[in-house]
Amino acid sequence: MADKKRTAKRDAAAKSDLAEARSPDVTPPRAPGSEPVKVVLQPAAGQRTDDQALWVTIRNRAKAIGFPEYETFVDDVLCNGDTSLKARCDQIGTDHRITKLKEAPRAYYHGVDAYQLLKSATEVFLLLNCGVVLNGLKEGDEAERLRGWAPEEVTRTEIAGRLSALLGSGPLPYLRRIIDAVFKDEDDKDEDDTIPSSFCPGLLPAAVNCPCLLELIWSYWHEEGMLVQSLNAISLRFQNKRGPDGQSGLAQLTLDPLRPMSNLLWGYLQDEPHRLSVGRRAYEYDHHYGLSLIGRAVPQLRSVDSRSKFLEAFHVLLHRAWTFYQEDADTTVVANGFPVLNALKELHMILAEGAHNQFGDLPWTARVEMLIQQWLLSRPEIRDFLRGRPMVPYKESWMAQVDTLKKLEGWTDTSVTHFRDLGFFGEQILLSVRYGDWIDDASTEENAKNWAQYWKPEIQGYLHAYRAVTGVELTNAAALDYTPPAVHLSRRAPKRARR
Repeated sequence: MADKKRTAKRDAAAKSDLAEARSPDVTPPRAPGSEPVKVVLQPAAGQRTDDQALWVTIRNRAKAIGFPEYETFVDDVLCNGDTSLKARCDQIGTDHRITKLKEAPRAYYHGVDAYQLLKSATEVFLLLNCGVVLNGLKEGDEAERLRGWAPEEVTRTEIAGRLSALLGSGPLPYLRRIIDAVFKDEDDKDEDDTIPSSFCPGLLPAAVNCPCLLELIWSYWHEEGMLVQSLNAISLRFQNKRGPDGQSGLAQLTLDPLRPMSNLLWGYLQDEPHRLSVGRRAYEYDHHYGLSLIGRAVPQLRSVDSRSKFLEAFHVLLHRAWTFYQEDADTTVVANGFPVLNALKELHMILAEGAHNQFGDLPWTARVEMLIQQWLLSRPEIRDFLRGRPMVPYKESWMAQVDTLKKLEGWTDTSVTHFRDLGFFGEQILLSVRYGDWIDDASTEENAKNWAQYWKPEIQGYLHAYRAVTGVELTNAAALDYTPPAVHLSRRAPKRARR
């Protein structure tokens, strides 16, 4: 009996030793009173690239020409008699529109002069704010975006210096590449050797050295959000006309002549022959991006040149950027930037192909007209009549009226907020691709990584807004969709006509 107990005791001790050998204690001994060591993995450090200053400028100008700044500017011109207007107008020299703004009285009662003043103020606003310049930069907004910059370097002076180094004494590197390729056989140049003589010096230097940072996709998404159609509905009722479907949700609209809205609408209607038609815009959306409009007012397009591959290239870029964010968030791996770089090069080439004919003037004209439409919809007379839902938060003062009109007329019930975000974010993303010199062999994986990191808020915002508007989830590789968004919108719209 005693032998059995001794044997069992030896077996138990042997099992305990074996278990200890298989599961050794990996915790190192600590000195009395010492704390455990914490190991934290940091993301891979980035490197600064020259093109980051251009992206800061694009974002800075997008805010400068946004509706809140425009509304303040126009109110100063038409209502408040802003004393700083003369100084701001003097920045762009003498022009009949500038002279009119500086000398015209602040109120008109009959005719089209009030509307013409509004139109001139809108054009001057864009002239003052849309170029490649840095004004009103908030340095704190850039601290988290500029990959590879030390916090003390994120100052307006440093960013402006790097922008100057990127531009040198001439245009953006992408435009310089085009000029050198097209005019490489011409010997005579201007004194500063920046603008070839074929440009007729003094006529179009700003288009070369300081292009207006506008992208037509802003107008496309605002048009799909029913901005233009909303003011068209008000204009029809103003003329005592019913809409195409024979109904009118605006039957009780009565604008009194004691306030300026009725006179401004009169001028707006009288100026109709000088505004872009929906057909003109539709043809250019197709030329720029291969995007279409669907509606009864849209003519059957017979386009000569369409960017049929744009939507595929753009959505692939957005998806690869989203994939990069997933990899970059994992601190155990170094995210691969080459897929993003290749997608940037492909989209850059497609955008360049569409930058011809009406490329400069039509986006400018469309922006002027749509800014005016936004301002007219934001007027107190329209707000008082439509009485939208006061508890809904909107980013801009014209948006509630558009959503209210969409409900009255039976159009899409998707909030105009999402369409506004698609235009606002999409413009900045495409400008950074269009004016970046991505085709240059010097553009590396580091440029692509910096691009993706800098534009992460805008890309994520665009992806969310696109899903809200079309129902398409671009983050899913298996479900990447290249169907024109107008087709999705048409399928999701109520039975009544969208236009």
